[in-house]
Amino acid sequence: MTLALLCLYLAATGLALPRRLAGSARLQTRPVAGTALWLALMASFAVALLLAAHHAVEPFAHEPAGLLGLIPHAEPAPPLAPHTHDWWLLAAGAAGVAAVVAGVGARAGRARQRHRKVLDVVAVRDRRWNALVLEHAHPTVYCLPGRRSRVVVSRGALELLDERQLAAAVAHEREHIRGRHHLLRLPADAFALLLGRLPLARLGRAEVALLLEMAADDAALARVSRSELASALCALATSPAPPGGSLGVAATGVLTRVRRLARPGGGRRRRRAAWWAGVVAIPLLPYLLACAPHP
Repeated sequence: MTLALLCLYLAATGLALPRRLAGSARLQTRPVAGTALWLALMASFAVALLLAAHHAVEPFAHEPAGLLGLIPHAEPAPPLAPHTHDWWLLAAGAAGVAAVVAGVGARAGRARQRHRKVLDVVAVRDRRWNALVLEHAHPTVYCLPGRRSRVVVSRGALELLDERQLAAAVAHEREHIRGRHHLLRLPADAFALLLGRLPLARLGRAEVALLLEMAADDAALARVSRSELASALCALATSPAPPGGSLGVAATGVLTRVRRLARPGGGRRRRRAAWWAGVVAIPLLPYLLACAPHP
């Protein structure tokens, strides 16, 4: 029974729910909360997968109560022997996932370091924009986050964008750096590396990248107008993909973001505490399904 419940949960979170959430306008009104929801679903799927594997290999190792354990008198009295939980399984799984995330982060960090060394040689600092100017005809604006962060503007972008558009693009990149968005992308990238064909991995990685771009858009609107940011995105829509480990202002979902900027107003602020409490609880649901204690 427990294994069946976990398999149903895996199907719901890994297959059905991601297809319903992808492109959700409600999540796009609150992109930071939407990012947290996707990451919580990935964590919850990982916990459920570990528990399902354990119950498949050792179905009689213990007798978990599941959700029935929360209903008074629904289960017979527990045996004299204490009910134990295999915390080591979750700890080992968490350590494995952390190792993959660390590996993905280290690889991205090395790519940023190599690119940073090249930029320090070939680029020139522009004190007005506090950015590095790269002598390249193709218009592009991107950032290298992390330690010794950089904002990079190509010569083509300086010639193409007017002053306010360039201010919008640079503000967007600085919000990526300030919000440490590269760290929020790491779990989604690692999850996609492990389970790339799964809809939760494939769609989740793309949605996290898009929502973080929207979060940077929203933060940049404190300094520039919607029209200025939208026009900068349109002008840079043909920019080449930024180098590995970096974040580009027009690298992800330009059309979707421009349409979003054209809509008036922002997301609702009500029930924020309830939303975040639900997001925090999502990774615990598989354990509740499989190993809830007896009353």
